[in-house]
Amino acid sequence: MTNLTIGFSPCPNDTFIFDALLHGRIDTEGLSFIPVMEDVEALNRRAFAGELDVTKLSYHAFAYLTDRYALLDAGSALGNNCGPLLIARQPMTEPEINAARIAIPGKMTTANFLLSLAYPMAKKKYEVIFSDIEQAVLRGDADAGLIIHENRFTYAQKGLVKILDLGEHWELTTGLPIPLGGIVVRRDLPVEIQQRVNRVMRRSVAYAFGHASEVMPFVRLHAQEMEETVMQAHIDLYVTQHTVDLGGDGRAAVQQMFRIAQEKGLLVVSREDFFVEV
Repeated sequence: MTNLTIGFSPCPNDTFIFDALLHGRIDTEGLSFIPVMEDVEALNRRAFAGELDVTKLSYHAFAYLTDRYALLDAGSALGNNCGPLLIARQPMTEPEINAARIAIPGKMTTANFLLSLAYPMAKKKYEVIFSDIEQAVLRGDADAGLIIHENRFTYAQKGLVKILDLGEHWELTTGLPIPLGGIVVRRDLPVEIQQRVNRVMRRSVAYAFGHASEVMPFVRLHAQEMEETVMQAHIDLYVTQHTVDLGGDGRAAVQQMFRIAQEKGLLVVSREDFFVEV
């Protein structure tokens, strides 16, 4: 048995796809996984420190780590109409956004990367735990907030307004699905182990799609008292056929994101061959 640490968030889309490989519902090919469950920005920091064998990672963070981690074909949150939202208490003009204090869920999140693409002059950004961003805006601590995950389903009922759907902006600009987060494996593990992890991850996602009633108790356990309808909407939005397998358009979306980012000087990709060998 080979033991591997595996990092993921308590969000419904992650617990949904990881349940089967953690709880013996599928063939793990001799791999045993030790879960590390944290917010995605905390997982990003762990990856930079090289602490995890396998982990969920923002695509923005992954761009800096392609020399240390390889991207699995399975497990990605990548799709249409699922991007982060820039919200505020009232409508804002572009000059107002550029001057605004904006609460973001983390410097290395893909959400912040997309915000930089849409509003490169907006510099007054500060980090807040993603679940606290709505309240920071409502209190007036921030003029605007960049929300992800389940908050996209709750901001309007709290009286906040959408300034821009950054995923929609990406899709209109590129014609490609939006890459948010992926699952990566350490490159210093044997290639055969990396390939096993890739197969097991795909098997775990496929199992969740086919046996939702079995995996949902694990999802509910970590959903932080989320309403059932919000929890299901979250899964439906972020777990798609791209989560089973990136496919050609999924891979193209990741490559396009990194190409645009490098052209605009927003980041430098550490290694050009991103994907696990198959």
